[in-house]
Order: sequence, then structure tokens, then C-alpha cells
Amino acid sequence: MPDRRAAGHKIGYDVLMIAPTSFFADYGCHVRILEEAQILQKLGNRVTICTYHNGRDLDGLDIRRTMGIPWRRDYEVGSSRHKIAFAVLLSVTSLRTALGRRFDVIHAHLHEGALIGHVISKLLGIPLVFDFQGSMTSEMIDHRFLNPDGPFYRPMRRLEEIIDHFPHPIMTSSRHAAELLLDEFQCSPELVESVPDCVNTEFLSPAQDPAALRELKMRWSIPLDSQVVVYLGLLAEWQGTGHLLRAARIICQERSDVHFLIMGFPSVGRYRALARDLGIADRVTLPGRVSYEQIPSRLAVGDVAVAPKLSATEGSGKILNYMAMELPTVAFDTPVSREYLGDLGVYARAGSVESLAVAIRSLLDDPARRADLGVALRERVAERYTWEQAGRKIMEIYRRICFR
Repeated sequence: MPDRRAAGHKIGYDVLMIAPTSFFADYGCHVRILEEAQILQKLGNRVTICTYHNGRDLDGLDIRRTMGIPWRRDYEVGSSRHKIAFAVLLSVTSLRTALGRRFDVIHAHLHEGALIGHVISKLLGIPLVFDFQGSMTSEMIDHRFLNPDGPFYRPMRRLEEIIDHFPHPIMTSSRHAAELLLDEFQCSPELVESVPDCVNTEFLSPAQDPAALRELKMRWSIPLDSQVVVYLGLLAEWQGTGHLLRAARIICQERSDVHFLIMGFPSVGRYRALARDLGIADRVTLPGRVSYEQIPSRLAVGDVAVAPKLSATEGSGKILNYMAMELPTVAFDTPVSREYLGDLGVYARAGSVESLAVAIRSLLDDPARRADLGVALRERVAERYTWEQAGRKIMEIYRRICFR
């Protein structure tokens, strides 16, 4: 490695980050990619992000995009057969970028990124870090893209096993994901380290303008005297959106002082139609996509937050956003939810609409408990899940692979 890496000197790495997604698109793994890049740059590194053609450019980030493909001009969300073409184009863009400058580290997100990064690492001798955010095949099954009893399951599972056993360090977005790699995929413990999703507590703060919140409620036809249950994330069945709406119907049948604000994309029309079919369209607002910059003001409208994600392997960064905003949070009882919320979460039995409704109602009925939980959750996230802590962990991983 270059002499400027000498011990005792400030270390700044030139990082090639491979993001096989339509970065930036205001959700989930995109927020992790963004906030990792921001903290790495704050710590003195230079980060270049290779990603798909679609996505939103952001100030302060060097983003290199693939060529577009004429038959697919929309964002890629979740599993898709079109990702094969995108992966080929991303491989070309990433290799071209790697050849154009001497990089110190390849930081590859998701399994597709790790596969592309591994090839470039072998060709050019650049150390690779795999940023693992959940099981590839489990995600495909959750998204109903892969049938566990079908002919393609075993080949895809084998591909996942091969990628997980590349001889490169793996950073996981939760302790549960690290345990999954160790227990289910028998990965080497020396190569697996948990670097959980984190949150920017300066950006996400419960201190918001009351007048602006009142204006938002009026714009969205939310009664000013209603308690508001909020959700912010992707709208999809594996995210529990249908479960949340069905739980909302139970609650709305019992009380008239509650409104549900369900923010995100895609499939907004589908879930508006479901709300109409359930007879609660006037009690539910689905405003669509919320930009990253708007997250604090939109979440501040809520009194109770919900994280009904059904996947047992993916992370759930929205929970950390809720915690930073002092929002008492109801979640399905999954290992990742328990990891983030600990004893401060209000849990529903995984997959149960009735249990979800009971858990939400328990917080609506107890304002004092809501306030206490909110304060304690923000304290917990500030103590355990800040990007400053995660940035130091990532830098230590870079140091190890660059000096071995």
C-alpha cells in the first residue's frame, strides 16, 4: 500500500463503493449507503459510488451511473429479472471506474455488488469488503420472486453460498445477520463483523416546527385532534403494508380519534384501493414517496410508529429513524426488531393482524407510557447506533485488509 498509510498518520482511503440499486431512492438500503458514504467522507476518505442508471443525484457525492436500458426506465425496487441486465452494465461501469484511478478499497453492497467487486478485486488486487444486508434467497422468497420449491431455488441458494464464502471481510447490518452467516452459512467468524444500521441523531430530531406540523396535517386532511399512527418505508406485502391496513380497520372500528399516515412507495394506488375496500379510506392517508430530506418533519406528525416488516433476515433501518424521533414503536416480534428496540419495543406476534392492532391500541390508550418510551428510545439510539461509532468500525476493517 502507499507510504501515506504509515502508522501514526491520519488515514484516508480511496473507496470504490458498488451499489447495485437505483441509488438514491429514499428508502431502506439506500439510506445505509448514503449515510455510510457521508461518515466515511467526514472521516477523511474519498468515496466514489457506482450504481444503476436511475436514481437521484445528491450534493457532495461522486456518483457514477451505468448506461440505461431502453425497456426499463423505472426504479428497481426489490427483486427483478431486469437486474441481470443492470448487473452486467454495473460491472462494466465499476471496472471502468476502478481502472481510471488507484482505489484502496472496494466496498460492495448486497450480493450482486459483492460478486462484481470480487471479480474486480481479483483482477486489480484491490481489497474488498462485502456489506451484507440480508439473505439474498430469503429476500427473493419474501418478495415472491423465488419459489422455495421451484427449480431455481437450489442454484440461487448455491450462488448465495459461494458469494458468502468469498475470502473477504463481511460487514452485516445487524447482529442477527452476522449470526445467520455463522450458523446457517458456516462463514468464518474471523471474516464476519456486525456494523449495524445507524442514524444521524442531529438530522433526525423530535424538535420540529409546530406550525409546519399543523399545516401538514391540514394538507393531508388529518383531523388536528386525532392521534396519528405513522409508517415510513416501502409499500409492499413483505413490508407488512397489507397487515397494517387490516390492523387499522380493527382500530378504526373501535375508536374515532385515530388516523393512519402510511408514507412511502411503490404501489401507492394498490394500497389506497385496499383502504377503500376495507372501508377506512377517510381514516388513512397515503401521500406517496417522502424524500430523505423530509423524513424528520413527516415523522414528527406521528404519535405512534409502526414497523410491521415480515422478513426475518433483512434489516429495518426505519426503526432507528423512529427511535431518533422519540416515537414509541410497535413492531412484529423479529430478531432484528428486538436487537434495535430491546425491552423498549411494543411487540406484536409476527404476521398476526389482530396482535398488531392490540399492540398499537395499547400505546394509543396510554399517553404517559408513549412519552416515557419515546425519550428512552432516543437515548438508546444515541448511545448505541450513531454513524460516528459505525464509521470508526468501518475504518478499522479497512485498516486490517489494507495492511495484512
